[in-house]
Amino acid sequence: MKTINYLLFDLDGTLVDSVPDLALSLNLLRGELDRPPLTENQVAQMVGDGASVLVKRAIGEEFYQPAHLDRFMQLYDQHLLDNTICYPGIQDLLNHHPANKMGIVTNKPYQLSMKLLEGLKLTRHFKVIIGGDSFAHKKPHSLPVLKALEALSADPQQTVMIGDHHTDIRAGRDAGTATCFCAYGMGNTDGLTTDFYAAQATDLLPLFPGSHLD
Repeated sequence: MKTINYLLFDLDGTLVDSVPDLALSLNLLRGELDRPPLTENQVAQMVGDGASVLVKRAIGEEFYQPAHLDRFMQLYDQHLLDNTICYPGIQDLLNHHPANKMGIVTNKPYQLSMKLLEGLKLTRHFKVIIGGDSFAHKKPHSLPVLKALEALSADPQQTVMIGDHHTDIRAGRDAGTATCFCAYGMGNTDGLTTDFYAAQATDLLPLFPGSHLD
């Protein structure tokens, strides 16, 4: 493998801990439907495959209607930044790499992703930000990763896809990049192996040191 010069990140469970706000919004929806609240741990296990799948898991696929997704999006938009923060060490990691070498590939809808990143003052760190609705396919399909590579003019062999879910691993692998699993996040590997492993968010900077920009 060549030297890693480009970093692609998942968002939720990788750069930011958004579980409290996702749980809050889902439980507000469940309350409107006269259903008991979910725990944050339960919600964490539902995240990773996009908003519609999240809502279906949260209220039951057999009960799901498109209006439930619309209502969740309204609620989450209102509570997007109540409690969501970067994981420890993420800001330092981003400060060590230039924006033209980094991108985000998330299954979170693009507009919500941008609002969250702007609220946390993170947009300046990334040349490209791709949401789950930016293209015809989302992760685990390789298309959004390939689009990010194209936008960065990046060699896949010099790039790593960093994420906390098997969708990130599959998308990166199929696009030809190295992969890094973030065990501190919400997802799981589904038995897949990765090139790099981060038990904590603070492990990422030693793995991908870059050069400090401040």
